[in-house]
Amino acid sequence: MSATAPQINITCDQCYTEVKIPTLEHCQEAFCPTCEHELLTFRKNGHEHCLAFAASGLLLLLLSLPFNFLVFKSNGQQHSINITDTLNVLIAQDYLSLAIITALAILVIPAIVMLGIAALSLLCIRDQRWRGSRAMFNTINQLTPWSMAEVFMVGVLVSLIKITSLAEVSYGMSFYAFIGFAICLTLALVNYDKNRIGLWLYKGHLPKPARLTRARASVSLQRTWALLLAATLLYIPANTLPIMHTELFGRSEPNTIVGGVISLWQSGSYPVAIVIMIASVVVPVAKIAILAWLNFTVQKRFTRRQRTRVKFYRVTEVIGRWSMIDVFVVAILVGLIQLGNTIAVHPGPAALAFCAVVFVTMVAAITFDSRLIWIDRKKIDE
Repeated sequence: MSATAPQINITCDQCYTEVKIPTLEHCQEAFCPTCEHELLTFRKNGHEHCLAFAASGLLLLLLSLPFNFLVFKSNGQQHSINITDTLNVLIAQDYLSLAIITALAILVIPAIVMLGIAALSLLCIRDQRWRGSRAMFNTINQLTPWSMAEVFMVGVLVSLIKITSLAEVSYGMSFYAFIGFAICLTLALVNYDKNRIGLWLYKGHLPKPARLTRARASVSLQRTWALLLAATLLYIPANTLPIMHTELFGRSEPNTIVGGVISLWQSGSYPVAIVIMIASVVVPVAKIAILAWLNFTVQKRFTRRQRTRVKFYRVTEVIGRWSMIDVFVVAILVGLIQLGNTIAVHPGPAALAFCAVVFVTMVAAITFDSRLIWIDRKKIDE
């Protein structure tokens, strides 16, 4: 399929506007005239770039597993970990669910996404369609929001700043390999245009989104309200209970999310304190508030400021997963700081509660049908 074929018809999945897109030149982008959603981009040799970044990322991911990730030294004692050691420590401390979530978010899902992007890019270059190509395409699109390798790396950097006052930390080969993997994953996703791939897979005609009926609209509103209520209830224990326990010379000290922010601020780590405050406090509250506002405006059939509302919706889609920084900070600290009675870190009950808040709000954003912002519910078909 030529990416510059004239008059490509695409139905915007965020407002259901059918758009005719003319021939695109290199680095040109096409946007929906109604909601300004990006519909299509054209980058010369885009498939080749995707394949190169995806293949390089997969190689770097394999290299990040067997070697030391971080080395922690304190009072003459030393403890080194690789990525799988962090998961094993979480399992040993009866936090199997947190270990599974971490493994899926930073290893399994990113690997599946990279493999899928590499396979589809190769097929596009060769102009070959396999039987499972469409299923692979749909799987990648559904899993991409749950890939959090770059969020994990930010969490690692925050962890290092937190513990520099306690001990000396050095980096292993896996640390640099994982940074390279996260960069390659980001670049592969930047060059991956799902609509361009979809047009090739479906031979120039993307399947239209499912028709919005009153039943679907009602289900979307009800599910979003239910998920937002669940997220609000989970947010209470996530912020009041300890997210981790620091054991220093036999004395255990609980740490809450807000308490950690205050501690970082008092120690002079102002940028890190601000990052944690925004990611772990401001973003979850803002996301719940924005989605509740959007659901309310749709339910009350507001017809004003539609572009403003859809922009707020897109913000919730982008920022939601970055709240996982604090969860990954706990995972790293628990795996790294294990020196017996001298100093050790253990996960607290708030870690799972906060993780649930992030996931529930992400699902709420997915459940909310943005087409309701643009379509008058009175005119929706039965």
